Amino acid sequence: MDAIVQRLLTDKLYDKRKQGALELERVIREASSNGDHDKIGKIVDQLCHDFAYAVHQPHARNGGLIGLAGISIALGYEEVARYLKQIVPPVLACFTDQDARVRYYACESMYNIAKVAKGEILLFFNDVFDALCKLAADSELSVKNGAELLDRLVKDIVSESASTYVSVLDVPEESTPTESDSVHRDLEKSSQDLPMAFSLPKFIPLLQDRIYVINPFTRTFLVSWVTLLDTIPDLELVFYLPAFLGGLFKFLSDPNRDVHVATQGTLERFLNEIKKIAKIKRGIAEGRKGLGDGKAKTSTSSDSASAKSGQSTPNDKSDQADEDSEVIDDTSGGGGDGDWIPGQDVRVDHPKILEILVAFLDPSSDENIQLTSLRWIDSLFEICPEDMMAFVPQLVSRVLPAMANGSDKVRAAANGVNNALMDYIMSLPDEPGNPAETRPAPLSRIPTSTLKESDLKSKASGLSSARPSIPNDQETEVKKEEDLGTVQPLPSPAPASPKPAAELDYSATVSKLTLHFLNEHEATRVAALSWLIMLHKKAPRKVLATNDGTFPALLKTLSDSSDAVVTRDLQLLSQISKNGEDDYFNSFMVNLLQLFCTDRPLLETKGNLIIRQLCTSLSAERIYRTLADCLEKDEDVEFASIMVQNLNNNLITAPELAEVRKRLRNLETKDGATFFVALFRAWCHNAVATFSLCLLAQAYEQAYNLLLIFADLEMTVNMLIQIDKLVQLLESPVFTYLRLQLLEPEKYPHLYKCLYGVLMLLPQSSAFAALKNRLNSVSAIGYLHIAPRPSPQGPNPSFDRPNRLKAREDGVIRWGELLEKFRSVQDKARRATRPLGQVLNDDSGLSSRPNGSMLDVGAREKALPDVPRPGTRPLSAQSVGRSSAAGQTGIGGAPPAHKSKSSLGNFSRLAAGVGGKKLKK
Repeated sequence: MDAIVQRLLTDKLYDKRKQGALELERVIREASSNGDHDKIGKIVDQLCHDFAYAVHQPHARNGGLIGLAGISIALGYEEVARYLKQIVPPVLACFTDQDARVRYYACESMYNIAKVAKGEILLFFNDVFDALCKLAADSELSVKNGAELLDRLVKDIVSESASTYVSVLDVPEESTPTESDSVHRDLEKSSQDLPMAFSLPKFIPLLQDRIYVINPFTRTFLVSWVTLLDTIPDLELVFYLPAFLGGLFKFLSDPNRDVHVATQGTLERFLNEIKKIAKIKRGIAEGRKGLGDGKAKTSTSSDSASAKSGQSTPNDKSDQADEDSEVIDDTSGGGGDGDWIPGQDVRVDHPKILEILVAFLDPSSDENIQLTSLRWIDSLFEICPEDMMAFVPQLVSRVLPAMANGSDKVRAAANGVNNALMDYIMSLPDEPGNPAETRPAPLSRIPTSTLKESDLKSKASGLSSARPSIPNDQETEVKKEEDLGTVQPLPSPAPASPKPAAELDYSATVSKLTLHFLNEHEATRVAALSWLIMLHKKAPRKVLATNDGTFPALLKTLSDSSDAVVTRDLQLLSQISKNGEDDYFNSFMVNLLQLFCTDRPLLETKGNLIIRQLCTSLSAERIYRTLADCLEKDEDVEFASIMVQNLNNNLITAPELAEVRKRLRNLETKDGATFFVALFRAWCHNAVATFSLCLLAQAYEQAYNLLLIFADLEMTVNMLIQIDKLVQLLESPVFTYLRLQLLEPEKYPHLYKCLYGVLMLLPQSSAFAALKNRLNSVSAIGYLHIAPRPSPQGPNPSFDRPNRLKAREDGVIRWGELLEKFRSVQDKARRATRPLGQVLNDDSGLSSRPNGSMLDVGAREKALPDVPRPGTRPLSAQSVGRSSAAGQTGIGGAPPAHKSKSSLGNFSRLAAGVGGKKLKK
């Protein structure tokens, strides 16, 4: 360059530098017209090294920038391409200068260079984009404005030329730069092997690196570019979506509202594009299928026609051939293979997208991120439900906690995803029949009281992943389907039929669901149990294969504070028992009894719910038979008595056990008699329960014989309270038949004796008055028709009705042996509890206080009002004793045996107080 031009370019005044750039532009034009490329190259090299790279001379850098822009303008579009590799790098280097004016002039210089170079600047797109990405967050407003102008220009160039432009440097030598634009474009289109100036695969790594920035201005810049590139159809940016989708989702947590809105719009655009591509592919697949069916129909119709007409004229054959050719032409013309539809060849990596979405369902993620992820997953169910199967374990571990999220929108979206996933799994083909050897082994008695949270978490790694065996024919079919499922062809529409259910990892899914039993939210625990119920219905043998680890957790879940959780847990346990063998069911009952034994609060609070729910889901008679067999052999006399009392109260009051009560009242049949005997032998642990069982079965003679044995038993407060409750139950609808039988004393003579015997056992209380009133209403009938007690030597030593003779004669019920069993069990219980209880007999208790009153239960409602008493009779201790007996028992509860001592003492003190009050009066 001339010395004058150099001096002008290094001047501190902008006008002087501009004058020098104009002079330099004139010189370059002359050299270009003369073809003096050496001179141009030397001037460009001088500007780059002596001016643009002069770091410590800002004015020289500014002069070099404006000089390079002037050279580009002078060279024009045709000539500047060969010098861009020298011109662009020093200009980009000035983008990071400390001086804000240098950065601004660099933007101005690059703007002029890009305006001249047009599509050629795409060769340096990554470098320009990276520089603009940094300037988007520049602190100087003027620099920002300059960068925005340059950004708009580059966006215009990319949107016009990115998908088609080929650099003039890559054009073959036969085509010279002086050719017309139309010829140049035709050459670009016809040359398939020429590289494009803009390469999206080379740009994606840069975008993937920059997408995790935090600055809101840079994020806005990135979102705008992603949106622009997605609007260019030929680039197919959606194919690379997994590379930067995670960063885009993180933009949703940006506090800047503009970033959030722009990102939400871009993500919505991507989702709509994925839906559109899936719809196009599905339509193409349906069209091809329709064409295939049409061809098949045509061939079959032609075959049938030829078969019907054994002889045909040559003219007919030629007409038929013409019709066939027309059909072939029609199908090959534009049905599904001939016409190209935009989007039909676009590949979308659904599994990679799902993997990213599932990761953002973590509870620690932002609410907006979780909500958007759930909406995407819900939409993908319509697009690629078969790809969900590989992510079911991860989905349930993330979606179920989201169902208890504090946000209503997140909860609603999580429920939608959960329901969609369950519905899809239920729509899969059912599990094929498996051999019987896949049934689980019987469970052992598991000490559920020692279960801890660590056990539940550690058992996930020890779950069995054994798969059930399949017959040979089915095994080959499954292998073929799995092989087909692993192939990933080029873009193909979503299949109409779902993939086989064998892709679901039952072991991992059950493991994840079991861990949610410890979740603090009720909704999550209920959802986890609902999932296990659904999976067990779908493939019981596959779920049972992992049941060894989940069964202790299911038993421990019965102690949950939520009734909904306990109900679902019982449904699952019932399902497992239904599909298991008898040994499995028996083991379940044994473990349940042990759980009640070790967790007494559970028996008191949830015992009735558990028993009734199990009787609803399973056979109530089977449950009672199994529990009775276990309780009969139980050595823990106290627990057996409490458990029998609970089972008896449910047997009398639960609507779920109505059929069992009918079976007990029919002792003439063998099944009814054996069922009664099984219950009686276990009920012997509780005297009052045994007596009520006989009343329920209408075995009144046996009940009367039991009352005779009661005289030898220790009458504790606990036993009196149970008798009190029995009297109240006699007034309930369950015993309506018994009250009506009081009208037939000649047919049921021992019924009167039973009720009067109960009356004699009770102290004078509200229960005493209620039973007395009931008997007084039919006393005249009873006195007239009551029969004498039959002698054992009589010809008919039956009990009440003639039809009871059949059971006695056939030997199904041996009443004498049952009485001996009752006496021996009660003796054993008395010896076991003697150190803990006090004896209440006629000599020391009731005889000394003939007017002693019955201790009522605080939780019991009064069934009948108290009967007025004479003035000489002391007041009832009902109101006084309610507080001392509160919480001891209930309709379904059982008082602990160790409470009897204190309760009896309160009873004695109350009776003494009432007696003293009477004497004082």
